[in-house]
Amino acid sequence: MAKHRLTAVSKSTIARAVLGAGVLASAFGVPAAAHADTSTAVAAATAAKHPATALAAHKAGERDETKITATADQVLAVARAQVGVSENASGGGTKFQQWYANSQRAAETVARDGGSRNAYLNAAWCSMFVSWVGEQTGARPQVGWDAWTVAHAKWFAANKRFGHEAKPGAVVFFSWKGGDSLSDIQHVGFVVKDNHDGTISTIEGNTGNGKVEERVRPKSQVVGYGYPEYAG
Repeated sequence: MAKHRLTAVSKSTIARAVLGAGVLASAFGVPAAAHADTSTAVAAATAAKHPATALAAHKAGERDETKITATADQVLAVARAQVGVSENASGGGTKFQQWYANSQRAAETVARDGGSRNAYLNAAWCSMFVSWVGEQTGARPQVGWDAWTVAHAKWFAANKRFGHEAKPGAVVFFSWKGGDSLSDIQHVGFVVKDNHDGTISTIEGNTGNGKVEERVRPKSQVVGYGYPEYAG
């Protein structure tokens, strides 16, 4: 997974990001370093302004039981078609970041926590990729949307659609140190299949050198799976 580039934002934003990451980490009882790849500059910095509101939102999630017509195969086909898309030298420039920065969800986050839409343009984008695929296929009400993997996972949990079985089209959440704490999640992608050898095949954004890639991951790095209710 590509390293998040704090050098792409201003010094004042960097300072607020460090502070914000500490606030969230303390509140969740985990080290700030656990969010190095997923507490983007905007998530960390803006949550510091309204920590109680941010934490309540992450804990409660947002219920959305809207039915969709997309199948798991259709969602995976759109995700696979993005393989090779890459970020620029500043960690930005992808259509996933640009879409998210202009989305209603970004507006809601900024309205809730403060900050700026522009901060998403060079932020870690694995969860934005998953969200974009959901939007393009009409599956977003079931796939969810967020720029922060922890909040994305907690949305699935709040909707009673989070578990530990690898299924095609499921949204998979990773922690490189393993474990089952949602607050330790660092990365996200789509499950293609369970290889039944202790690994899963996936499609992920912001991986390798900042690209969309197909990967094989050990299940030991999986925190859990979010289950969109696909059609068919």
